[in-house]
Amino acid sequence: MQRAQRNSLRLLQWMMAASLALPVALFVIAASISYGSTRDIADREIERTLDVAHEHALKVFETIDRSLAELNEVVRGLSDDTIRAREPALHRRLKRLTDALPQLKSAWIFDADGKALVNSLVSPPPELSFADRDYFYAHVDQAIGTFIGAALTPRPPYQGARFFGVSRRRDSDDGRFIGVIQASVLPEYFESFYARLGSDPGIFFAMGRTDGAMLTHVPRLDRDVRLDPSGPVGREIAARPEHGLITIAWPSDGIERRIGYRRVAEYPIYVSAGLETSAIRARWLATIGQHLVFGLPATALLFLLLALALRRTQQIQAEAAKRREAEEALKHSQRLEALGQLTGGVAHDFNNLLTVIRASVDLLNRPQLTEERRQRYITAIADAVARAAKLTSQLLAFARRQTLKPEVFDVGERMQSLRDMLAPLLGPAIEIAMRLPTEPCLVRADAGQFETALINMATNARDAMQGKGRITFKVEPTTTVPDTLTGQNLGSQNLGSQNLGSQSSANHGFVSVTVSDTGIGIPAARLGRIFEPFFTTKQVGHGTGLGLSQVFGFARQSGGEVTVTSDVGHGSTFSLYLPRVPPELLPQRQAPNTAPAVAGNGMSVLVVEDNIELANFAADGLTELGYSITLVDNATDALAELVLDADRFDVVFSDVVMPGMTGLDLAQAICDRGIDVPVVLTTGYSQALSQEGAAGFDLVQKPYSIEELSRVLHRAARIRRVRDGAAE
Repeated sequence: MQRAQRNSLRLLQWMMAASLALPVALFVIAASISYGSTRDIADREIERTLDVAHEHALKVFETIDRSLAELNEVVRGLSDDTIRAREPALHRRLKRLTDALPQLKSAWIFDADGKALVNSLVSPPPELSFADRDYFYAHVDQAIGTFIGAALTPRPPYQGARFFGVSRRRDSDDGRFIGVIQASVLPEYFESFYARLGSDPGIFFAMGRTDGAMLTHVPRLDRDVRLDPSGPVGREIAARPEHGLITIAWPSDGIERRIGYRRVAEYPIYVSAGLETSAIRARWLATIGQHLVFGLPATALLFLLLALALRRTQQIQAEAAKRREAEEALKHSQRLEALGQLTGGVAHDFNNLLTVIRASVDLLNRPQLTEERRQRYITAIADAVARAAKLTSQLLAFARRQTLKPEVFDVGERMQSLRDMLAPLLGPAIEIAMRLPTEPCLVRADAGQFETALINMATNARDAMQGKGRITFKVEPTTTVPDTLTGQNLGSQNLGSQNLGSQSSANHGFVSVTVSDTGIGIPAARLGRIFEPFFTTKQVGHGTGLGLSQVFGFARQSGGEVTVTSDVGHGSTFSLYLPRVPPELLPQRQAPNTAPAVAGNGMSVLVVEDNIELANFAADGLTELGYSITLVDNATDALAELVLDADRFDVVFSDVVMPGMTGLDLAQAICDRGIDVPVVLTTGYSQALSQEGAAGFDLVQKPYSIEELSRVLHRAARIRRVRDGAAE
């Protein structure tokens, strides 16, 4: 016994140590994995941003280059005197060019001495020489094609923002230098574009020449910057001159950043985009902080509980076993007693009621039964049914502690099953007629509430006929709600419901359930109040006024409506309209799917998931199966990837519920843009698509297995290859 006590104390001590060591070890491992994941995501963001910045810069310089070439063709073969003579017309042409291109501040045509023959700013241009500007003297001695100069300040009398020149040489027919055509480009145009491109903390953009001269810089600097080609950045670019991704302290401000760079085609220009490493670490710390919010209190609580247990173990070990045995015996007896009382009481009561009913039925079947005895047996059955109904009501009240959920069911089948219950409820003097459709009429509603609504309408019809007459139940599909819906004067219960425009009813119409009686009818003055709670025309003690109110509330909550028409002296007709759903939504029993995973064989999947952990799970699992994964965390970036190059993806796998653009919006945008990439959606909410449906896209319910996901992705991509005529 003492050895067992010592072992228990030693075990508690080990558990206390493990309660600290194990969470710390797990946290360190998780933090390391999370940092790598956060950095990978940041690298992908930088690469995507760099792609956009590079494409923008290339288009800008190509546009300027073409414009300069066109101007060169316009003045080719013209002497300086001829150009001066045509200066007003050429000035207007240059002004139209700069007005059309927001990146240009001005455009110029210079003679061989550096004097302006024409510019887009003023006409005629002042007699000033610009022979000392780099965009001019670079062309004097040799033909170098398009030249991109350093950032400059305007020379008086010209004013305004700084610019850098893009220029081309003017040659005579025999190849002599006769001047320069130049465009002044605004660095702030690129800075404005970069500001729109990214506003995250720590964002960075730069554009510079191959010799290190910076043309634009975000964040903006208050001085000119020229990087040393032999410095850290220059050496990195020299090692990989076309493009690369580096972590480095940027020379202009000394801030460490993760920077991607890329050369702009044949131009001597590099564009770069990046994030401060402190911003990347802040993202990582935010993620880790979320784990610590839950992990630290849980670890501390576990440690304290173990310490308390260790302290008290020595005091209670002697009586612990006996106490546990007593407690277990007590709990067991209490559970058995409660269960026995419940099952025994219910079984006893129901058996008593069934015995009365069965005996009364047997006695009623005997011949030559007197009227007095027959009435006594009928009364006994009625009393037994009333007591059974009360007992059932109590059990249902207990069961409804759990939330009831809508389900898909066939109204016709449910009505047929209710017939046997309606007959004794309405009485033998009520003739029941049912007209049910041959086709399935499926709705999504609370089946119990539906049955209650039908019983309430039937009971109301029975009372209106004073227990004698004919009630007709009719079920039929309908595409629209009758005009009578808006024609009724229902006061505050105006039946024009906003739910009638739901996606379900708009696509599949409604299911109409009508209950018609041959009773006394409803006066027009009371027709507008019959659905009000507690309103009743019955005598005191014969009705609560809640039956039709329940029908009204059920119809509205189910996205449907209820209408009533009545002819005094000839009866009333209540019509319940519920949105119809397609047959494929009817749940079917399916065998477990145990098919194996499908290998990717290099299939390229664009995964769109805002939850980092879930995204990494899917990416890792698919990667192990041979899929090539590109991961983005929002639909906007996913659409940008597809617009940039859709052919590199075989299938898109997107979450539905995401901030901003949803997965369903993304799938629709892909279809609208004509991008030929199949889309597979996923959601963790069973009702997330209940209103709009999956719109024809494949849907994988969360939680999903990698095996299931691989099969769906493979099937979607295979369908695309078959459609495109490619071999499997």
